[in-house]
Amino acid sequence: MRIALVAPVVERVPPVRYGGTERVVHNLAEGLIDHGHQVTLFAAGDAQTRAELVASVDQAVWHNLDFDGDPNWPLVAEMGRVAARQRDFDVIHNHADAVFFPLLLGLDVLALTTLHGRLDQPAYLDLLGQFRPAPLISISDAQRRGTEALDLNWVATVHHGLSPRRFTFQPEPRRHLVFLGRISPEKGPDIAIKVAIQAGLPLLIAAKVPDVNRDYFDNVIRPLLKSPGIEFLGEVNEREKDALLGDARALLFPADWPEPFGLALIEAMACGTPVVALRRGSIPEIVSDGLTGFVCDTPGEMPDAVARIGEIARRACRERFEAEFSVDSMVERYEAVYTRALAEQPLPRRGFQRRPPLRAVR
Repeated sequence: MRIALVAPVVERVPPVRYGGTERVVHNLAEGLIDHGHQVTLFAAGDAQTRAELVASVDQAVWHNLDFDGDPNWPLVAEMGRVAARQRDFDVIHNHADAVFFPLLLGLDVLALTTLHGRLDQPAYLDLLGQFRPAPLISISDAQRRGTEALDLNWVATVHHGLSPRRFTFQPEPRRHLVFLGRISPEKGPDIAIKVAIQAGLPLLIAAKVPDVNRDYFDNVIRPLLKSPGIEFLGEVNEREKDALLGDARALLFPADWPEPFGLALIEAMACGTPVVALRRGSIPEIVSDGLTGFVCDTPGEMPDAVARIGEIARRACRERFEAEFSVDSMVERYEAVYTRALAEQPLPRRGFQRRPPLRAVR
């Protein structure tokens, strides 16, 4: 198949450090190429890829100190390039969120959108309702909760996948716990610190501090960093992340929001590291309670779960990752979605409102 992948332009594909969507798009592009498909990637010009690269900006916006415009400008330019090239593709697969939706009105080829974020904000739900026929793919079944009344055109759920080659299975961990992600209230780094203190174990925090959460970091997290055994590392690259997760006794994931997926969960499992997490959003879909970690209902249950982490076989974590969350698994599921969608909506197709909804699958 001739497949176009449309990525955000604010971060590099793949990201140097923090960045989930861009990492998934990179893995999908490389995996589709390995499966024999012709892939074109629409992304920032500093993307590292074997796909044909079409860039609307030379460098990802967040890394371009010379860029002083609205970050939406290169994204709109990217949409224009997608439209101009549409007849070169059998499938256009959008990962750049809802800004892509108006473009659907003029496309004559199959266009699918994977939504990567939370969907429960009222304004976003209103936006989705305006484009109800758009074929959508969720990254977890939990991500769809709250959208039922909109009767959206969900065609599949496809969990993220990572390359097993990029993560080293570590059967013998050290003593520390780890928190990985970003510093924000909904991710619960303050909960992770308190859990580690109660469990009597050191905690390494590898996380990005977004500008919007700088006050939260200074006023809530920084004072907690004075506690013995708590160390803040900042952002880490892929090599550092592999070592950090592999050496960890467990990943603490106390996210207190409707988590759409949680890429750190499968990164930990790829290293053989169990997860102790709160039962929020997609967590019970990703973490098999009692097999690859423990899913807790309250933060108060997490220290006891950490004390029981020795009950989890690290080999089982790696095996679950390889079976369910590898790049090959993700690519095979997307291939099935593309094939079925093309069969159900033969080309050419004109008129957004006249397209019949695709049949949903799991």
